[in-house]
Amino acid sequence: MSHEPTPSWQLVETGPMSSWSDYVLQRAQLTMKGKDFLGEKLGLTGMEISINAMPPGQSVPFAHSHKQNEELYLFLTGKGQMLLDNQVIDIGPGTAVRITPPVLRCWRNTGTEPLTCIVIQAKAGALEQATVKDGVVGKEPPRWP
Repeated sequence: MSHEPTPSWQLVETGPMSSWSDYVLQRAQLTMKGKDFLGEKLGLTGMEISINAMPPGQSVPFAHSHKQNEELYLFLTGKGQMLLDNQVIDIGPGTAVRITPPVLRCWRNTGTEPLTCIVIQAKAGALEQATVKDGVVGKEPPRWP
C-alpha cells in the first residue's frame, strides 16, 4: 500500500525492530550505530522521537542532559541499566522512564539480545492539555473504505 504524505500527516517506515541496529547516526564527531531520529523525517513540531537498538555488551559512549527537554524512554526488548545522575536502575521490556532536563543520563545493554527503545523528547512543562481534555470524538462512526 502506497501512502502520499499530506500537510496533515506523515508516515515513516522504520522497519522491524530487528533492523534498527542497521541505522547509523552521524553528528559532528559522534557516530552511533543503532540510532535514528524521526523528528525531521516526520515534520514533528512539538517533540523529537528516536528509535534505538543497542547490541549486547554496549553502552552509550557518553552521558548527557538537556537544557529544556524532558525525555521518556520506552524499553521494548532486552535487558539493561540506566545511570541517572549517580543512581543505577534496571530496565527491560515494558520499562518506561521519564527524566527531567538536568539529570545526567546514560544507558547500557547488560543482556544477551539487543536492547531496543523509543525515546520521546519534549520541552518540559509545555503540555497544556492531555488527551482527555484535548481529544474530540467524532460524531459519526469510522467509515472504512
